Amino acid sequence: MLNSLTNEFESNLKALLPAGRFREADAQYLEEPRGRYTGQNSVVALPRSTGEVSRLVKACSAARVGIIPYGGGTGLVGGQVAEGGPKALIISLEKMNAVREVYAEENVLIADAGTILADVQAAADGENRLFPLSLASEGSARIGGNLATNAGGTSVLRYGNTRDLCLGLEAVMPSGEILNGLSRLRKNNAGYDLRHLLIGSEGTLGIITAAALKLSPKPAKTGTAMLVVENPKAALSLLSLARDQLGEMVSAFELIHRQGFDFLEETLPDVRRPFEVAPEWCILIEVGLPAAMDPAEALETLFEEAMERGLVSDGLIAQSQAQSDAFWAVREQIPEANRRIGSVSSHDISVPLGALAGFIEEANQRIEKIGDYRINCFGHVGDGNLHYNVFAQQGRARSDHMNERDAIKRIVHDLTHELGGSISAEHGVGRMKVDDLERYCDPVKLASMRAIKLALDPHGIMNPGAVLRT
Repeated sequence: MLNSLTNEFESNLKALLPAGRFREADAQYLEEPRGRYTGQNSVVALPRSTGEVSRLVKACSAARVGIIPYGGGTGLVGGQVAEGGPKALIISLEKMNAVREVYAEENVLIADAGTILADVQAAADGENRLFPLSLASEGSARIGGNLATNAGGTSVLRYGNTRDLCLGLEAVMPSGEILNGLSRLRKNNAGYDLRHLLIGSEGTLGIITAAALKLSPKPAKTGTAMLVVENPKAALSLLSLARDQLGEMVSAFELIHRQGFDFLEETLPDVRRPFEVAPEWCILIEVGLPAAMDPAEALETLFEEAMERGLVSDGLIAQSQAQSDAFWAVREQIPEANRRIGSVSSHDISVPLGALAGFIEEANQRIEKIGDYRINCFGHVGDGNLHYNVFAQQGRARSDHMNERDAIKRIVHDLTHELGGSISAEHGVGRMKVDDLERYCDPVKLASMRAIKLALDPHGIMNPGAVLRT
């Protein structure tokens, strides 16, 4: 049973660290981007070292006081906000934001967990290297949170999830002890790999304080195109053709539906639309090539072959970096347009590639039986990850449909499960999907997760209520 953070215990915590390491929690720490959760008032600890994090966690463990780890606050499933339960301490790593070292010849970068993702990317770029994790929130998301949620993004097709980009971790465990695992090794089979246990655990098994990250050589040349396809099935055939021609040089392959263009026109009209008339479906593709290859020629060859096979009907190949940036601005601003419209129900799901087109068709049909909605389905189709979001029709408020929200979510998640997919592709479970995890997770896996949680965090202080029910 957890105890509440009292004024007396808060004073004890403040005595453990130098002055200036605490502040009252304001809206930044108590709200999440979609406005669905509001945390209870608390105090925020701002440690500047792993040792200071350790002291805080040891004290909370002894007092049985909960801890909410806080990164950049960009999570979309409520993992960083606790609405109820005993008052907990918020530990933000925003002051632990240094890039400790770059080993360019090894393709390794070591950074504090509070380092903003864009700063990690910039540090790699300064050494003519690439840290390929790319998210719309990269200007505020922090690498510790990216690791804690195993973030995906637009480059998973080529480089993998955040899990695949991490060689080692430093973390403070629920006891307050420090796990010293900042290994730069590519091969290390010395026992259990605790790195992979902590990655994706959403702060429920420990607080990541630093990471050894895997860098890649920068592609000598990149090319970007928007290609119009008839439907998602044609998009998957186009992906297969692209990989036949270019192999692992396909860096991103994003599916965009007409509804996304319409939402941009409605809420962000300054975002430049690449097509005069928005297509029903299109693909944003990016390739990263060696110096000997020409991106425009490679994409033209792909387009011509795809046209002959009836897979595409139109397309635009970026002729400059500015045009490429404009294409990407469309994709990256769609989530913001969605937020401004306000969804009735949003879903971050993944299905096997072979089931993806069928999922979209069947999900649309099932939801039509509930009511008349606008559906914006888009995402990282190259790795089977769709953002399938349902909105009220123009002129109606989402509040008019909130009594149907659970039914819509159940339709989407049931179908995802039927097709062998996941109800949490890249955003995590947080507090939003605890019930869903219990409904759809393999029971042996769920029991094992609970056993691991109990073994590592017997008092349940780490992010209570996230991922697993308390």
